[in-house]
This record gives sequence, C-alpha cells and structure tokens, in this order.
Amino acid sequence: MNYVIRPIKSSEIKLLEDFLYEAIFQRDENNLVSREIINQPELRVFIEDFGKPDDYCLVAEVGGKVVGAVWTRIIAGAVKGYGNVDENTPEFAISLYKEYRDKGIGTSLMKNMLILLKDKGYRQASLAVQKDNYATRMYQAVGFEIVKETVEEYIMICNLNNYEND
Repeated sequence: MNYVIRPIKSSEIKLLEDFLYEAIFQRDENNLVSREIINQPELRVFIEDFGKPDDYCLVAEVGGKVVGAVWTRIIAGAVKGYGNVDENTPEFAISLYKEYRDKGIGTSLMKNMLILLKDKGYRQASLAVQKDNYATRMYQAVGFEIVKETVEEYIMICNLNNYEND
C-alpha cells in the first residue's frame, strides 16, 4: 500500500478527535464505547488545545486521505496522561482507521515520530497500553520497553539516546 507520512496541517487538527477515539482499545467490536468518552478529562488532555510547543503530530495519507496519526505531547498538568512518567517526557498516542491497520503504516508512523523526537533533543518517550492490546508487540519492536505495569496496563519507555531507525 502506498502512503505518505507527513506533519499534520493546522486545518487537520480536528481529525485528532477521530483518531483519539480510534486509539481506544476496544475488546468487544460488537459493543463499542460511545464517542462521548473522548470528552473525559483523562482522554481530552491528549488533544485539547493541540499545537503547543511540545506537541508534535505526523499523519499517514493514502490517496489524499488522512488514514492514521501519531502524536505526542507532554501531559504533566493536573490531569496526567496514562503513560506519564515525568514532566519532560512526551507521551505517545497513535491510531489508524481499522481498514488501514496491519499494513506497516503504524510502525512507520512510530519510527518517524521517534526520529523527530530524538532530533528535537528529547531523551525518551513514553506510552501506556493495555496488556492485551496487540499493538504492544509493535511498540516493543520499535524500541519501547516495559518499565511499569498496573493491573490492566503496561507503561513503556523508548530511550531515544540509543534509538536507531533500521
């Protein structure tokens, strides 16, 4: 599949609402949670007022259509991100529309973002993922390591000092 990875355009930032909803790991495809869930403070912090100095977003485009996004921001305010490790570490969110998953696009988005963050001088990046989410293997394959676990989730970090894109 031919796709292009590029920075998000300011006119496309509203798409992050769709991608935030798509990023929610839903075990039961026949009983999806309401889209209203993205308005909960612990999710809204991933997209609210996106475009601040530590906010970065890359999108995947196929045939002129944005089909996926990876974005990072430092979420260390009163409401913290699920994968928050400190106030200097950008936290990842990533998602693709269902029909574009399992085609290598997500891996490419992740690798491109890790390179961008390394080039910007960040030492590490973090994320949280449900233990039974198939994406955990992809995160490990691109360089994330489990540093902590809760009952349901892994907190993972990628050390950017050692990151090399293969």
